[in-house]
Amino acid sequence: MPEHTPPQPHPDRLTGFAGHPLLVGVVPNQAALVALTAASLARATHAPAVYFAYVDTARLTEEELPDGTARHTPIDPDLADDTWTQTRDLLTAQIDRALQGQGVQWRFRYLAGRVDRALTHLARAIDAAAIIVGTHAAGQHRGLDFFHHSVGVHLAHRQHRPVLFVPLQVVDWKGRAPWE
Repeated sequence: MPEHTPPQPHPDRLTGFAGHPLLVGVVPNQAALVALTAASLARATHAPAVYFAYVDTARLTEEELPDGTARHTPIDPDLADDTWTQTRDLLTAQIDRALQGQGVQWRFRYLAGRVDRALTHLARAIDAAAIIVGTHAAGQHRGLDFFHHSVGVHLAHRQHRPVLFVPLQVVDWKGRAPWE
């Protein structure tokens, strides 16, 4: 049986920036700089909306819907788990504060499962021009562990949309980068 080759990046597959939404991967208590960068790019490209998405890895996707939303359930179905609604509310309040006065339309999606897969599905569903993620702060991941856990690196290798990394902490050229 021949090995399956996924569709490769190509000019024919490019989603233009003008008039297409942007997708931003977010986490609780993330620096406002990620949302502000997305808002700036959205204004520059006349994006109709910026979609902010959080992927809960402690929940399973039951069904991915055509609009990019997902029905999800806790990994352990015997546990009554409504803490996800608290996380959702925290994130929407965080995004709302960051985007006050920025003049961009935004939407929030609470997803579940594997982060890169969930964001890729949403990006396809909304026909996003790019995916925006924040970098890890120095010290969060060391060595190759940084690359294994970097959502942006996984996205850059597993789908065809551009991935924009927003630096959240830089190190001096004489210092050590997170992967060193």
